Amino acid sequence: MIRPFRLCLLVALLLPLLTLARGMAAEGDTAELRNQYRRPATIPYPNTNPYTEAKAALGQRLFFDPRLSRDNDISCATCHQQAIGWEDGQKTAVGTDGLRHERHAQTLLDLAWSNALLWDGRTPTLESQVWFPLTAHDEMAQDVRELTEELAADSGYAEAFATVFPDRGIRLITISEAIATFERQIISPVSAFDRWVEGDESALSEQAKAGFELFTGKAGCAACHSGWNFTDGRFHDIGLPASEDTGRYRFSRNDSDRYAFKTPGLRGITRRAPYMHDGSLPSLEAVLDHFSSNFPQRTSLSAQLSRISLNDNERQALLAFLATLDTAP
Repeated sequence: MIRPFRLCLLVALLLPLLTLARGMAAEGDTAELRNQYRRPATIPYPNTNPYTEAKAALGQRLFFDPRLSRDNDISCATCHQQAIGWEDGQKTAVGTDGLRHERHAQTLLDLAWSNALLWDGRTPTLESQVWFPLTAHDEMAQDVRELTEELAADSGYAEAFATVFPDRGIRLITISEAIATFERQIISPVSAFDRWVEGDESALSEQAKAGFELFTGKAGCAACHSGWNFTDGRFHDIGLPASEDTGRYRFSRNDSDRYAFKTPGLRGITRRAPYMHDGSLPSLEAVLDHFSSNFPQRTSLSAQLSRISLNDNERQALLAFLATLDTAP
């Protein structure tokens, strides 16, 4: 039998050890969680379109050239501006002739790691993605034959394509390969969050650290916004009001994809308002309001979707964390 005095002594000796063990376990859990958000060391390029400096430079020139549009009035950069997170700051994109697109312009940040592009994921590569805005009637509305002739008449382009794509010339596929190579270099810059992931405890405030705990815990954000670029790359119906735009269903024709849109990454998120596929939410506060509200009852709602309830302090902490994912250009 352990005498009371000896029991108290044993507890006094073991308690610091148990506290230390719990602390070490918590640090281990935090370190493992941080590893899930560590930036990759290199940019992936497909074997079918390997990187060259000349190709990236050609793609950059094309990206900023309004001659890619039918009326030579807009370029890729019109809807994808670096200063505002490679979006355009408008509710929905505006194409040539001032035609309003039905969807919000998506960010180009970190798309080198994506294998399903556009809001509905209908195209698997950046090379094929280029074709859609280039030729869509409410975007750049370009005639590909006329574009190749116009570029070929420019001696600078003719020389560049001959250098980068010998024996292939100026064609839709070479135009798209060049632009895609440039776009793969559009990577979110190192942020305060990245510095914290690498071990700099001073990079995040205590409020932002609490926000990260909410993001990966109570708020449930990480169920869809996972990995270093904060997206699962999947498609979800998150309970926005029903409209004529049925999302991925248009492409897949699967009822489970009705009103499902791709999970956007969250890098640079504070500069990318308004939000959602239709630009219907003007601020991050409005986004939190949406996920705190009652969702419509429909069978296509994402299994990852759940109503969150945060007090004012928790909301501010979550917003403080999201701000650490942003670094001004």
